[in-house]
Amino acid sequence: MTDTTEATGTAGERRLGDATELRGGAAEVAGGRAGESPADPVGAGPAGRARRPRHRLRILAVFAVLAAAVVYLLVEGLGSSLDYFDTVGQACAQKASIGTRTIRLEGLVVRGSIHRTAAGADFVVSGGGRHVTVHETGSPPQLFQPAIPVVVVGHFAGPTSFLFVSDQIMVKHTANYIAQHPNRVRAPDGKVH
Repeated sequence: MTDTTEATGTAGERRLGDATELRGGAAEVAGGRAGESPADPVGAGPAGRARRPRHRLRILAVFAVLAAAVVYLLVEGLGSSLDYFDTVGQACAQKASIGTRTIRLEGLVVRGSIHRTAAGADFVVSGGGRHVTVHETGSPPQLFQPAIPVVVVGHFAGPTSFLFVSDQIMVKHTANYIAQHPNRVRAPDGKVH
């Protein structure tokens, strides 16, 4: 076997046949590779140009995934924390899809429809030109009376039934609402609240 190593070239450079290997030369110190001049900045060669777009795409992909995760968390977090309700008209129109799932139903208590029972109260709420009978099994709040808006929590007795079984009535009025409608918000004892 013959040694094909030639001693020609600059210090730190050794030639093996047609290939050049750098050892401690300026190109190696500058981070360069064989075939790049020592004056080329790091990664500025043909391989470096190809790497930059891939690197940018990776960074963009990571940011896109992070942004999607943040949006998902916001939508899920806010969606579950909002007190959403269906109006009587909406609930009647979507009764087939609602089925017997628990919802919040908002409507106006119809005058003359409240009948107190041992378990709570039965009454009718209206909205959007529709009426739903509510069977309340809890204790109605003190402000509960005819002609006031309420939100009841419960479910329809069946997919085609207009009977809504509830275990909670929410009556919420601000001082401004009470001032504007003094005759609507009266407790059963006659006091205006």
